[in-house]
Amino acid sequence: MDMMDKLTILADAAKYDAACTSSGVARGGKKGTIGTASNSGCCHTFSADGRCVSLLKVLYTNHCCYDCAYCVNRRSNDVPRTAFTPRELAELTIQFYRRNYIEGLFLSSAVLKSPDFTTERMIESLRLLRTEYHFNGYIHAKAIPGADPGLTYELGLLADRLSVNIELPSETSLRLLAPDKSKSAIFTPMAQIRDGSEQSKAELKLYRHAPRFAPAGQSTQMIVGATPESDHQILNLTEGLYRKYHLKRVFFSAYMPVSSHKSLPAPAGFKPPLLREHRLYQADWLLRFYGFTAREILDDTHPNFDAALDPKSDWALRHPEFFPVEINRADYEAILRVPGIGVRGAQRIVTARRRGPLTFEGLKRLGIVMKRAQYFITCSGRMLPGLCCSQESVYRRLAGLEQAELGGESWRQLSLFDGNVS
Repeated sequence: MDMMDKLTILADAAKYDAACTSSGVARGGKKGTIGTASNSGCCHTFSADGRCVSLLKVLYTNHCCYDCAYCVNRRSNDVPRTAFTPRELAELTIQFYRRNYIEGLFLSSAVLKSPDFTTERMIESLRLLRTEYHFNGYIHAKAIPGADPGLTYELGLLADRLSVNIELPSETSLRLLAPDKSKSAIFTPMAQIRDGSEQSKAELKLYRHAPRFAPAGQSTQMIVGATPESDHQILNLTEGLYRKYHLKRVFFSAYMPVSSHKSLPAPAGFKPPLLREHRLYQADWLLRFYGFTAREILDDTHPNFDAALDPKSDWALRHPEFFPVEINRADYEAILRVPGIGVRGAQRIVTARRRGPLTFEGLKRLGIVMKRAQYFITCSGRMLPGLCCSQESVYRRLAGLEQAELGGESWRQLSLFDGNVS
């Protein structure tokens, strides 16, 4: 099989791995090396200066000894199989970089023969890139659960970011759909990457030329919609992963029907839960940047997101006792909880009110999204004149804004309810 055929198969097989994130590492060019790593972004994302930065996103192989029901590369699936050699993958990456197609590499793999064997092949590919081709750009590698800790450590010395896919939101679902995998096999390398990264940071404080282990940290991915876990369960797990393993990101991947397994949703008529994925990302943002906890956003009495509202607006409507927030006196944390006010907006408000009281017009000039925020704030003790603030009317207006901002066609594509969201 020639290289283009291999690339076609293995790039297509990698599309289910989520990696659209900033690199989280900055490394300037060095004499005698090729490429740099910038923390401004990678994998077809837009950087702060407006650039779209791209990665070569590919599997080392799609040969797999596991039979995970939700995976297109499972051993029982009849698909064309192939694998790169380490030299082929390194040469392909460097040739793409020289042609300005990519700025980095995202490397994952199915499990060929065993986790150790697969990890060794990945390590050899990255070693060729780093030492023989002197590639200094960004590399994100997927660590293989079950691999020897020494191999995972070697992989982390060559890659900028490591990730271990948690796959499914509960151990019960994992046992049912991925019997070859276990919770402990997934969490063990997560803990190792966390500890290795912290040790590396400590060594760098003592000696700035010490080897760097996964300097951009680690992330993970879980499939949403293949199993019956609630959004509350998924969000609690996400919060626990951030807290215990110091992850940079948790990615959510709406389940795409690739199997007719009896424990999975039937492919016929199944609609990928893209809106649910979208809501989870919005809630994840609240956890990481807005000071929310998982139990505040959802609970046992409210276990799933409202399809019509973003999680922040939904929380605000369910907690009327917190509002209205007085813009001229409230602390930064309280202002952050107002729908329509983001991190930058809250910072601008705190800075601007030092010079005098803010008005509604002043908030607009600061870039605050007043069409949402107006229902939840006061300026100098007054609400916006003529505003209708019954909970039902506010709900309808916020739901209408959400649908309008997503756009009619986008809303229908994202909706869990075939576009019939009330």
